[in-house]
Amino acid sequence: MSLAYLAQETIETTSKGYGAIGYGLAAIGPGIGVGIVVGKAIEGIARQPELQGTIRTNMFLGIAFTEALALIGLVAGFIF
Repeated sequence: MSLAYLAQETIETTSKGYGAIGYGLAAIGPGIGVGIVVGKAIEGIARQPELQGTIRTNMFLGIAFTEALALIGLVAGFIF
């Protein structure tokens, strides 16, 4: 085996590992964000139960936008 082949093999293996680590790190932020969004929505519903429908709708929108960041991290892991 040539030295160039071994170097290429090492780079490919390392890149796959970095993609998994990158997605793991990218998933931490949205996980924390979803927890904060849901927690604050529950606090808001507890304080003003008559606005439950509006708060729940806004909570789901916040969760969707926050989870979009996790999907971007997943796609970036595949690209790089």
